Amino acid sequence: MNAKAAPASSDDWNRHWDSFAESNALNPAQAYRRMLIFRALGLSAANSAQTRLLEVGCGQGELSSELMERHPDLQLVGIDLSLTGLGIAQSRVPGAVFFQQDLLQPMALPDEYRNWATRAVCSEVLEHLTEPLTALRNVRACLAPGARLVITVPAGPISAFDEHIGHQRHFSPDRLRRLVLDAGLELDSLHGAGFPFFNLYRLTVIARGKKLIGDAGGTLPLAARVAMWAFSKLFRLNRIETQLGWQLIAVAVEPQRASAPSVA
Repeated sequence: MNAKAAPASSDDWNRHWDSFAESNALNPAQAYRRMLIFRALGLSAANSAQTRLLEVGCGQGELSSELMERHPDLQLVGIDLSLTGLGIAQSRVPGAVFFQQDLLQPMALPDEYRNWATRAVCSEVLEHLTEPLTALRNVRACLAPGARLVITVPAGPISAFDEHIGHQRHFSPDRLRRLVLDAGLELDSLHGAGFPFFNLYRLTVIARGKKLIGDAGGTLPLAARVAMWAFSKLFRLNRIETQLGWQLIAVAVEPQRASAPSVA
């Protein structure tokens, strides 16, 4: 892992992963998003060996780990601001390469990773950033022409817990569409997912309010564990493509034409 220093952030992800690693791993929304991401990536035994995948905001490596378990011949690079998250990710996925990177700064990865990725994932990252447009423009430096970038972001109301972990905004389909296009990417698809039970789960989180912060920061109560288990079963009944879902997923494409990404 390249541990290049990054500036301090008010959205303290080192503390986040120290405090919320257990609850994050049990969160049924995480597994649901991973299912949506795998569906959008379209990886198979026939194409994974030729795939170079960049995970933008890899966190503690849950998605990276599942990617490598399903496709062990995949080439994978993960980037994140948090050294704590990267340390967990590297221990989980020793076959991948991880770098510390502030997404609001130009990519500082080695030159071999410029225009490298044929696929990329940016899941539940953009809502944390003060300048998501700058981040997407910066990420383009690592995308090969024609690369597919899968983006997930939350829609719907912001909960007290969302605010606590640094959500700056939630997105509407139109707002996400404008962001992708303004970054210079092409838009292949964009839709909501998760109606009705993902929405119901989010309403439960909102109703729990600030009490959820204390629960998630320690050992989860039995009632919370049971609720997460129940929602993980109900999520199987969600509609995957619907404008009513509060989970947004987009597939953007790096243009084939030769054009240097603009940096704000």
